[in-house]
Parts: sequence; structure tokens; C-alpha cells
Amino acid sequence: MNVFALYAPFIQDYIYRSGWQSLRAVQNAAGDAIFNTEENVLLTASTASGKTEAAFFPILTLLDEDPSASVGVLYIAPLKALINDQFGRLNELCEEAGIPVTRWHGDANQSAKRRLLKKPRGILQITPESLEALLLRKHMEVPSLFGDLRFIVIDEIHSLLRADRGLQTFCLIERLCKLAGCGPRRVGLSATIGSPALAGQFLAAGSSRGTVIPKFDGGREVWRLSMEHFYNTSPQADEGKLRRSATPRRSPPTPASATSSSIPGGRSASSSPTPGRSVNPSASSCGSTAKQITSRTASSSTTATSPPPTGRAPRRR
Repeated sequence: MNVFALYAPFIQDYIYRSGWQSLRAVQNAAGDAIFNTEENVLLTASTASGKTEAAFFPILTLLDEDPSASVGVLYIAPLKALINDQFGRLNELCEEAGIPVTRWHGDANQSAKRRLLKKPRGILQITPESLEALLLRKHMEVPSLFGDLRFIVIDEIHSLLRADRGLQTFCLIERLCKLAGCGPRRVGLSATIGSPALAGQFLAAGSSRGTVIPKFDGGREVWRLSMEHFYNTSPQADEGKLRRSATPRRSPPTPASATSSSIPGGRSASSSPTPGRSVNPSASSCGSTAKQITSRTASSSTTATSPPPTGRAPRRR
């Protein structure tokens, strides 16, 4: 089946602009299930496999062929971050066709919500908690908002399977359908489901439809991994002290008068030099100091190596 040929022209243009060479297996399988049946659809594929486009390409095509008199698609996601991420993608996809996409949660723009209440149409993205608040606070507007609702898309449906939040979400869906008098098809999206058959039964609970779970060959998956690491070490307490202590200190020059020593000839180191000859006081003092250290060392070694006294006086020659 050539699913691409069934897409609306603006969907085909979007695919050409994106540079896609062909549709993925999940997109072909989803198009076949949504176009050729009236049942609920459960799509299970790996992350980043194109599940969102696989669901919305045929849904938007059907809305383009037969526009809805109210909100046509209700998109339910467990996280506001997921709604914000999908908002840009869906808005780019629907911009050419003039299909509005509206976010409805605590951080969404209030003016966009007022425009939707005034003229309901297009796609509404909402969390389960915001859906409950909408049914409580705007219950009089529910028939006009969702009177001609065609599809309910539940993203990350696996997060709703094993918690009270999931039961509450489906209770809200049933309540909405009864208040609005509509019977929309349900489309579930998930990447991690251990038992798709049980998840399909859960998706169809309370509706008058069954669930179609398309089977397809995902082909070979290629994973590209990258790793980044950063070092952030605070300076040590003694880091600067070690550098300063390693630098030797220079002692101030010693005055020549403090280390003056007698020089043969009756002159001292501090006396004036002989005319025509320069004398460095520091060098003289260093030399005298070295002589003193040498003489002390020599006397110490002599004392240490001299033989002990024998008790007799040495002979005089």
C-alpha cells in the first residue's frame, strides 16, 4: 500500500522539505491502520522512530479532507515538557494547512486558551491534570469544545498503565465523551511495552471499538553514543602557600663593618682599598666568613682525630 500517496498535499510537502528519502516502517503501518480501519490503534516502536509523525500524518490528512466543527484532536501527554517539545513540531507541520495547535497547562499562554474557547478547532495538547481542571471549570463549554472530536492521541501510554493516574485519565476521557456526546478513536504511542495485547485492551476500555496493533519490521537499528566529561575541582587551601614557600628568600646584604676581619699588613676589610684597585666589601666579608668556617672545621676534625693522652709529656727536640 502506497501510504505516501494518501497523505494530504501539505503533508507531502513537509516530507519533501525535511529531506526524507522514504517513510519508515512504523509510518507505513500506522497509515494503513488509520486509513483503512475505524478501530483504535496502538503504535509501539523504539525511541526516535517517528511515532508522532506516524500518528499525525494520517490524522491530519483526514481532518484536512473533512474539517471538524470543534477541536478535532485531543493530545494527552503525561508531562508539560513533552507537550512543549511536541508543540513546535506539530505547529510547523500544521502551519501550512492553517490547523491551529493549542497548549493547555499551567504554563501555557492564557490568550491562546481564550482564542480556543471562542473558536474551538485544531489540536489541543493537555496533561491529565489540566484536563480534569478543564472539565471542572469549563464544563459548560465542553460540548462546544469537543462536540466533533475525532481522535484522542495518548503519548507515553506505558506511564499510565500501572498507576492510579492512568485510571483517572481514562475516567476523564469517558466523562468528556459523555458530556460532549462524541465517540473519538484512540491512538496510543509508546516505546516500552512488555505486553502490547494487554495495553491494547486497556486503551480500548470503555469504548465501542477494538484495538489494532500494527506489526512491522523495524529493520536494523544503529545507535550512536557520545560521552562528555568535565572536571570541576575547587582550589586547595594550601595551593598558594606551596608555591610561595618553594621560592627561596634573598637575605639582605650584610654591612662590611659587621664582618670585618684583619688582613695581613695591618689593614681591615673595611679600610679603604688600595688606589687603583677595587674591593668588594661583600666578597671580602664572604671570604673571611668562609675562612672562619674552614678553620673551625679543621680544628674540629683535628680534635676528633687526635690520639688520647698517654700520661707522659712529649719530648722536646
